Amino acid sequence: MSTLISDFPKLFFSLGAVLVFFALILLAFFVAGLARGWFSTVLAWIVFLLPALVLLCVGLVIPAIRTIWLSFYGPDSSQFVGIDNYKWVFGNADNRHTIANTLLWLVIVPVFSTGVGLVLALLLDRMRRESIPKSLIFMPMAISFVGASIIWGLVYYYVQPDYKHVELQVGILSFIPMRILLAIGNVFGFTPNWQPPNWILVQNFNLNSLLLMVILIWIQTGFAMVVLSAAVKSVPAEVVEAAELDGATGWRLFSRVTVPMIRGTLIVVFTTIMIASLKVFDVVRVMTGGNFGTQVLANEMYSQSFVQFNYGQGSALAVILFVLVTPLIAYNVVQLRRERATR
Repeated sequence: MSTLISDFPKLFFSLGAVLVFFALILLAFFVAGLARGWFSTVLAWIVFLLPALVLLCVGLVIPAIRTIWLSFYGPDSSQFVGIDNYKWVFGNADNRHTIANTLLWLVIVPVFSTGVGLVLALLLDRMRRESIPKSLIFMPMAISFVGASIIWGLVYYYVQPDYKHVELQVGILSFIPMRILLAIGNVFGFTPNWQPPNWILVQNFNLNSLLLMVILIWIQTGFAMVVLSAAVKSVPAEVVEAAELDGATGWRLFSRVTVPMIRGTLIVVFTTIMIASLKVFDVVRVMTGGNFGTQVLANEMYSQSFVQFNYGQGSALAVILFVLVTPLIAYNVVQLRRERATR
């Protein structure tokens, strides 16, 4: 209760700041409505652009500049260390493993999400009542990354296996094989001895990361399916018919007609999922906290900045993430503009 009372001044200050901001906006609109002539045009530009520019600077530009600045300073942000933080990022063996792990996410998740999404889009478009399975497949997109991680945490959940008490095994990934083996053993008169691994804690670190990637693939596949399904439906019927008259069917029709026609959408979906994979944080944080060989750049940045309070190294990791994601965003924007220009 005392904590809640102590937070009241902060709450009132935040609400006051919001009210003042909106009051200034309303005042600017009122003044702009009174202006006449060329001054009204200039004032209109100021009214519409200035708030957006202020918010952009406060929320993006200034924090970005400050992060770059802090990346050249030590843990307490008081001692200038030059590029030592960047040397630490690329010179430390654990960090190199983190970068390699992030690159694996950057390749595997987009490839599988886009590929499975495209296959589902092609298959479901030929079904009756396609909206029902599409809604079910798209549903994970409505779940937060934290919620999805908790769900899959229950799938991977591990209890010391005991075939006499299989019902105590909560994790589906362990329960189903044990139940099948137990049923087979009862039929043929033997006792199963296969023991399911503790999925997330196994010593095979690459498997740990792949199990976490499954979560993001599960989420992003619905997004890829919906967007690619719309792209497939937009392929002109006369183009498909002409290709079929020329003898193109099955794989040839798909690879030489459908894919080239939806190439722009495929690239946009692929790069969008790449951006999500590069920034993945919630899944790793909730499932393993970056332990057992599952660390990625975003989670390491959080750990350095807000767990170990080493703002210099955390800022260096943030800058590297920014440098990696910027070309993807720029390419995505260019591709979207090209696609709009061809319509």
